[in-house]
Amino acid sequence: MLRRTDFGDYDLILTFLSLSRGKISVIAKSAKKSTKRFAGVLELFSAVEIVCREPRSRGLPVLEEATLRQPFAAIRADIYKTAYASYWAELVQGWTEESEKQVPLYRLLEYALGQLDRGKVSEAALSILFQIRFMRLCGLSPNLVNCSNCRVEIEQTRLNDFAVDLPKGGILCDRCAAGAPRRLFLSKGTIKQLVWAEGGNIARAGRIRFTPQALKESQLFLEDFVPFHLGKKPRSLAFLQKLRG
Repeated sequence: MLRRTDFGDYDLILTFLSLSRGKISVIAKSAKKSTKRFAGVLELFSAVEIVCREPRSRGLPVLEEATLRQPFAAIRADIYKTAYASYWAELVQGWTEESEKQVPLYRLLEYALGQLDRGKVSEAALSILFQIRFMRLCGLSPNLVNCSNCRVEIEQTRLNDFAVDLPKGGILCDRCAAGAPRRLFLSKGTIKQLVWAEGGNIARAGRIRFTPQALKESQLFLEDFVPFHLGKKPRSLAFLQKLRG
């Protein structure tokens, strides 16, 4: 489940990312009034199996049944995990269109929430993995192979640090970065780890061990790059950054 919204005194509007139909919004009538029908089932970030009834006229499908498959309860028990999951869910909610099948995105979110719930991978590393793969699925991958201006490949340079050009969507060599604001940097080692995290089998990519430098650089980079190219900063990201201090 991506989002819960109160609607009236008793009803809830729920937004799910489904495997078969993509993002769907439904209404759960009297969900807040009944203590039996959906008790403990309609929680944020949980994986559920639902049965809906299509409306007779205009309106949202009505939720008839919901069966909990995976609660991911450890996420909601930890404020940091909740903040990261909220950020990912808001990215998915904001980017996807209703009823457009998004199987790769579903699998990405499912994997990230599962690992976040288990707690064996750091929240920061999981967020880097989620963001870099999310942007690839959006068709907005950062260019981490060559200079975004002169196109020289980074492997052909002796540079160790590369400036980031957000409008151009990638990195700049030292010559092209001359005179430009140099607020964001990525080291060559960090770039290699990001490229590795972006492609291939997700379980194998999830086992990558980011160096402390790569964690810091990647986090700063992606949390600027993603909002810039999606057009707005998610409110959940602002909360996450405030929480981290």
